Amino acid sequence: MKTIPLHYEKSGSGRPLLLLHGNGEDHHIFDALAAKLKNHYTIYAIDSRNHGQSAKTDNYSYQAMAADMFAFLDTIGEEKVFLLGFSDGAIIGLTMAMERPSVFDKLALLGVNLKPSDFKENVLRSMARKYEETGDPLLKLMLDEPNIELEDVRKVHVETLIVAAEKDVFKPETFTDLAIAMPNARLKIMRGHKHETYIENSDLLYPDLIEFLG
Repeated sequence: MKTIPLHYEKSGSGRPLLLLHGNGEDHHIFDALAAKLKNHYTIYAIDSRNHGQSAKTDNYSYQAMAADMFAFLDTIGEEKVFLLGFSDGAIIGLTMAMERPSVFDKLALLGVNLKPSDFKENVLRSMARKYEETGDPLLKLMLDEPNIELEDVRKVHVETLIVAAEKDVFKPETFTDLAIAMPNARLKIMRGHKHETYIENSDLLYPDLIEFLG
């Protein structure tokens, strides 16, 4: 699979921590959080393909994005990393962990889903209507992918923090089922929050992440 160079910002010092944003965003959603985390870790805040300042292609698949990230790790020479992914970024992280779990020290998966059917019905209908109107390939990505079975994640023994919003766009069982299926996972529910409000331009998770990542 052809990979592409990715735009990223590096800051801080310490053990490497990759920050992967969600659909239609770029690495700047983590600015507030990265400003604190860089005091403890070497931060790599990355723009996924077809996002931000990274290259644009006609391949929007999560598998291609995961391949990009493996190539990125080879480029920077890091063999073992922490990863924090939000939404699409969490899907990329989980996809990578299913393929090569040995590259991760720990995973923080925020607002992750395994299938398009994990979206609440009203959200899925709204996305489908919007795609019909716009033809946006990023919307099509979410309507078609990922297609991960719970059985697929049982082999991922990486210590994992799963974070879900109380008012998330995904069905609640998406997160509880995943936390049960992953052998070394814990679940945190962000009470009163929507899918994006606890992470986008927010440092709200900082104490939890410091405690989890160590």
